[in-house]
Amino acid sequence: MAKGEVKKVVLAYSGGLDTSVIVPWLRENYGCEVICFCADLGQAEELEGLEEKALKSGASKLIVRDLREEFLRDYVLPTMQAGAIYERKYLLGTSFARPIIARHQVLIAEEEGADAVAHGATGKGNDQVRFELTYFALNPRLKIIAPWREWSIRSRQDALDYAAEYGVPVTATAEKIYSRDRNLWHLSHEGGVLEDPWNEPEEDMFQLSVSPQAAPDTPEYLVIAFEQGVPVAVNGERLGLVALVERLNAVGGRHGVGRVDLVENRLVGMKSHGVYETPGGTILYTAHRELESIVLDKETLRAKDRIALDYADLVYNGRWFTPVREAYDAFVRSTQRTMTGEVRLRLYKGNAEVVGRRSPHSLYNEDLATFGADMVYNQKDAEAFIKLYGLGIKVQALTR
Repeated sequence: MAKGEVKKVVLAYSGGLDTSVIVPWLRENYGCEVICFCADLGQAEELEGLEEKALKSGASKLIVRDLREEFLRDYVLPTMQAGAIYERKYLLGTSFARPIIARHQVLIAEEEGADAVAHGATGKGNDQVRFELTYFALNPRLKIIAPWREWSIRSRQDALDYAAEYGVPVTATAEKIYSRDRNLWHLSHEGGVLEDPWNEPEEDMFQLSVSPQAAPDTPEYLVIAFEQGVPVAVNGERLGLVALVERLNAVGGRHGVGRVDLVENRLVGMKSHGVYETPGGTILYTAHRELESIVLDKETLRAKDRIALDYADLVYNGRWFTPVREAYDAFVRSTQRTMTGEVRLRLYKGNAEVVGRRSPHSLYNEDLATFGADMVYNQKDAEAFIKLYGLGIKVQALTR
């Protein structure tokens, strides 16, 4: 499909500087109708005034869909249940947001009769891959337009100049130095002083959490209840997923929980330095992992740990809509059938410490584990076990 043959394009739109200038750029360079689509994943005040901005930028319409429940249920929870953490720290807040946005972008393109989709991801980052692999998987016939790989804009100032030339309403300034991505799960920060990984993040950069030093001097206790691996209540109060994550974000942020400073390996080959705030997610990952420790047997837990590394990679690398992810999910779902119980945590000065766990399916047997007198375990049985377990070591030693 040649550039001039595009009639209608659906743009993944945030209302930020980049996607705002993409609207007139698409009209000028492709001569097509532009429909803006914004997925509400919990970015809060960032949604204010979005329709007016999109229309003034030249879009024919703005479509906003509230996807917060679907986001948590179908993307966040499976990743958390898998125990997936990218490079030991990152809870994948941006990574699994892109496939849900791209999925609905494709659906809207089909509903609106569009022949193309567009995104504002740069040619240096991971998001371009996450968007485009989703397009490939769900509708490979759609033309993909990635302006950052085509246009002459190379800097923030270039984009501001372009916006001014075409009368695009933007609130960005050259002084806004951080690139951020926010949703219900996290808030990421990149750019500015963070481009030097030796620099300590400035405290006024953080928006979801206080510094651990400024957190309350008194710890706060939480009890998280799970049913088959799904968090359902906080301190005895049953909550829907959206309300539950919002509650944990607030209490976790108040205690400085969930800050991560990470130099990560991007899919495209370069390293990048980012800072993430994931207060509620950190609490949930910690609690879920602890419940697994008493419910799952050793071999199942080890198998989950092996899968977790690959699962994190495929989410980070944009391969959400793939058979291997579906296969991993089937295994993980089978491990969650007995994941019902409660975990008690103590939040204090940036830490979420587990101080209690219980489940009707617990495999922990106090009669076996006790250091006191017991009538269940015969300690003499250990002698024969050790002889068999260490037989290979003994044979090796005898042959030297």
